[in-house]
Amino acid sequence: MNGLKTSALALGLAAGFASLGTNAAAQDCTTKIGAVLPTSVDWGKPIAATAQYAVDIANETGGVAGCQIEMVLRDTQVDPKVGVDAAKALVDLDGVQLLLGAVSSGVSMPILTSVTVPAGVMQMSCCSSSTAFTALSEEGKTDGLFYRTFATSGVQAAVGAMVARDAGYESVAVFYKNDDWGQDIGGLVAADLEALGINVTASIAINDGQASFRAEVTEALKGNPQAIYMALYPKEGTQVVREWISLGGSQNMIAANALKSDEFRDNVGMQFLGNFTGTDTASPRSDSADAFVEAYTARFDGPPNGPGLANSYDATLIALLAMHAAGEGATGADIAAKVASITDPNGTPVTADAAGFALAKEVLDGGGTVSYQGATGNVQFDKNGDVSAPAVTWVFSETGIEEQKYISLTEVNDFMTSLN
Repeated sequence: MNGLKTSALALGLAAGFASLGTNAAAQDCTTKIGAVLPTSVDWGKPIAATAQYAVDIANETGGVAGCQIEMVLRDTQVDPKVGVDAAKALVDLDGVQLLLGAVSSGVSMPILTSVTVPAGVMQMSCCSSSTAFTALSEEGKTDGLFYRTFATSGVQAAVGAMVARDAGYESVAVFYKNDDWGQDIGGLVAADLEALGINVTASIAINDGQASFRAEVTEALKGNPQAIYMALYPKEGTQVVREWISLGGSQNMIAANALKSDEFRDNVGMQFLGNFTGTDTASPRSDSADAFVEAYTARFDGPPNGPGLANSYDATLIALLAMHAAGEGATGADIAAKVASITDPNGTPVTADAAGFALAKEVLDGGGTVSYQGATGNVQFDKNGDVSAPAVTWVFSETGIEEQKYISLTEVNDFMTSLN
């Protein structure tokens, strides 16, 4: 494996192989898992590659429950219909009991309600933040089959409002993608802005596939806002910003992490993004997060700058460890039931690398539990399969994306409490 070359890791791998003795057996069988991720967009490809990287780590240690893992990847195109069709194929034709994905709540939600829950398949998402999933779980409609390693939209919405407050903006117009994710975060950020005394002059839904958003931008301009907030993806975001600038709108912009994309930056132009600030959830400042950055950089010849990469890594490794704990022939419900044994705060701490994966399997095989220490820190899920997280603000530069400010989990939680 590229990037993980320390002597400590080599010793850990050797110990893992010797104690488990599964490497030879793992060559005799293969277990398929599914992944529905947007590989047709530039920012989606690294998310899928990171998931495969995690699968490779598991396979290096002898696989999962005695078998090598094959990740069958299908493109969602960030389209709900395409995503549902892809998920159905993986469940019905490939027989997967574990599905990774999707990216975008608007894609993950119909997959969950129409494919994975009816089929009893566990779904682990790296990149879906809508609070609608929490509500669905509280209503007992996820059957405990849904987990996500990305914090809810409430974190980014609150931080977006914090950015507006700190910049001194008195009025903001909100553009949001007209899907589950966009409606959720758009409503949350508008409420948070108003709670801070900042006037929301307009809240504009942006639909897919339109040739122009001039009418929507014109409507938003009527309120003469000092800044705009965008919960949009790169394609629509590019069109909206171009229209906004051409019609005389301010360059004061705040955006959710979906616009954390070279495609967006290059298609808009750096000359128009001087007052742009993005938000994102973040990994904690921990040794495990630093180790992921180091390993990822070695593997892919560059740091993990895109959205959702650390989350994709942790989602995959946690799900695979749960699959191992559930044993050969496990159902989706069996796998989901074992997630708690992988993220037990009182369990044996394990690192998110091959040595840690091998150790985790040894502990689990002995009837113990582990505390997974990953790219996003010491991951712990609540009863609804949700996690919380620190946050960052970021800006575009000529060479990529630069972190501007780190906001600790305590600061995030305290600020969100102050808004209520």
